[in-house]
Amino acid sequence: MSFQDAKALVLAHYDALAGATPATVAGILAERTSADWHWRGMHPFYEQYGAADVAASFWAPFLTAMRRVQRRPDIFFAGTNVAAGRPGTWVVSMGHLMGLFDAPFLGIPPTGKITMLRYAEFNCVKDGKIVETALFIDLVHLMHQAGLRPLPPQTGQHLVQPGPLTHDGLLYDDTPGGEATLALIDRMIDDIAANSNTGPGSTPRETPQKELSRCWHDDMLWWGPDGIGATYTIDRYITQHQQPFRTHLTDRVFHGHQAKLAEGNYGGFFGWANLSVTPTGGYMGLPKGPTADMRVVDIYRRDGDKLAENWIFIDILHFLDMQGLNVLNRLKDLQT
Repeated sequence: MSFQDAKALVLAHYDALAGATPATVAGILAERTSADWHWRGMHPFYEQYGAADVAASFWAPFLTAMRRVQRRPDIFFAGTNVAAGRPGTWVVSMGHLMGLFDAPFLGIPPTGKITMLRYAEFNCVKDGKIVETALFIDLVHLMHQAGLRPLPPQTGQHLVQPGPLTHDGLLYDDTPGGEATLALIDRMIDDIAANSNTGPGSTPRETPQKELSRCWHDDMLWWGPDGIGATYTIDRYITQHQQPFRTHLTDRVFHGHQAKLAEGNYGGFFGWANLSVTPTGGYMGLPKGPTADMRVVDIYRRDGDKLAENWIFIDILHFLDMQGLNVLNRLKDLQT
């Protein structure tokens, strides 16, 4: 399918979901997905196959809890997957699912108020059907909106995070420039690999400020997930995210991406998992733990020859669950 045909299919899928109820959502999902649709969701949803299982695990419970749901996208683009060994056309959407939080969801108590749930979704389109999906949502921020504080204070600041400064992230038409965006993302990733402290005695090639200034504007915005938070400018990014990450997580092993693509000034990727790390104590205010996986989404905005903004989603609940902390079970304890 062409990028435009793939975008049209995903947009029709979203339009149909806008009218779904818990009772009808399985049938609506089946209209534009393949019979063996492979769906990936964050903890506790994980991997599902087929519309019925996706509806039962996520969409029906979500639509039961959230009334009058609106999808409010800030970024929308398509491209060819350049992740090794996984060619195909993918469509990326990022923004918020907004609704009235009127019934419990995953043990999170309802507020009866407007709720903004951050999401990033990758859809692979083949032969007129959606054959793969990865849906990342910020469940920790949903907990915060319900008045719960399941984790220690974060190093950055989490907000109802905005879309691009330039308000040009919805690429409904074909947009050139994706090759330049991918090349810049790859250069940035290479810099991380060259400068990360990955073991005893390892030495970065250059200072963090010099490393970041090669591919980032000085007024960069890093929109991190709740639990870590957002940060602004190179210096604050180093202090509030990069330094804690590189200091308190060791033995990093990179596993690659499931999908990586770009169109125009926007690009991004997700992994399952992207990397494994070993917490040495102190990261996110938590103690030393066993090696755990990080399933991550990164979406970028390029401004000229440098990156300007980065939106990040991490399956933090899965990362913590692998270390023996089930945050959803902890919520039950907080409310008893």
